[in-house]
Amino acid sequence: MSNQLTKLARKNVQELTPYQSARRIGGSGDIWLNANEAPDSGHYALDCNRLNRYPEFQPTAVINGYADYAGVNPENVITTRGADEAIELLIRTFCEPGVDNILINPPTYGMYEVSAETCGVSIIKQDLDANFDPDYDAITAKLDSVKIVFLCAPNNPTGNLLDSARLTDLLNAAKDKAIIVCDEAYIEFCPAASQVSLLQDFDNLVILRTLSKAFALASLRCGFAIASETVIGLLSKVIPPYPVPEPVAQIASQALTASGIEIMTDRVAQLNGMRSAFIDELNQLTGVEKVFPATGNYVLVQFNNSQKVFSLLGEQGIVLRDFSSKARLENCIRITLGNAAEMNSTLAALKSVLS
Repeated sequence: MSNQLTKLARKNVQELTPYQSARRIGGSGDIWLNANEAPDSGHYALDCNRLNRYPEFQPTAVINGYADYAGVNPENVITTRGADEAIELLIRTFCEPGVDNILINPPTYGMYEVSAETCGVSIIKQDLDANFDPDYDAITAKLDSVKIVFLCAPNNPTGNLLDSARLTDLLNAAKDKAIIVCDEAYIEFCPAASQVSLLQDFDNLVILRTLSKAFALASLRCGFAIASETVIGLLSKVIPPYPVPEPVAQIASQALTASGIEIMTDRVAQLNGMRSAFIDELNQLTGVEKVFPATGNYVLVQFNNSQKVFSLLGEQGIVLRDFSSKARLENCIRITLGNAAEMNSTLAALKSVLS
């Protein structure tokens, strides 16, 4: 019976390999450094008096708060259930199933590909260059064949950023051809690298953001797309009627107050300092072949034997993210920045394994 029901599903869904999130992969231990989560959680007030009512389509306090934070107009912002929903919304809005393509730059975040496959949209892959930066010339040469280009910066998992001048050239080349999406989920850890200022000159640019990382609200599932009014209007046609639950809106609006943003920036400063110290220690360890550019709340490390490191740290209750099966990331493990105690334990474990 179950096999017959499976055959009722769309063919591309039958063949789909779902995104392997940290929670789907699972693991066991006391120190979870596999999902790029913040090491702490804030405290928020919740008013339950309106839980019997449907929420606002786009809660005013959230939209205004994020627009003010991002330095754009409220008309240029839409909030979604995590940046993941924004990815799928863009594909559903701009790509005809079975006709159009998106372009991704592996190794990079996996949900671009999964969302496209789910929507019946084909994927063109243009590998990152030898330095793991986008190959802008190669991308430009493919613009006649794609509707959306996804650029992740800081790139997950390699940490690379974008070259603003090369991005500007790409945006010019893509005018009236393609949407260029800059996924800035980790931009709070290197805010000077944001491309948001280019929005005033390019209506085919979309910036993706989230409260999951630096704002420490991963369980809230609150993300944003920042774009021209035209793009926001189109996305508003496709997004479900009540995308932001009332409790989410209340907590997000509190996180976007001046005091909430101050807490976030203090967290970022602490994590960035911890990241630098952790990298210094990693570079002293025998068995560490390479530490990739670290610009988010994670560090990608290439070991001479990642399977040994991953397994033995797992036995000590430290759960990391294994990327060794990905092309060009052989023997690589991504380590999320936890709190000071967690990082000290991880470093001690690494020293014991690699000594």
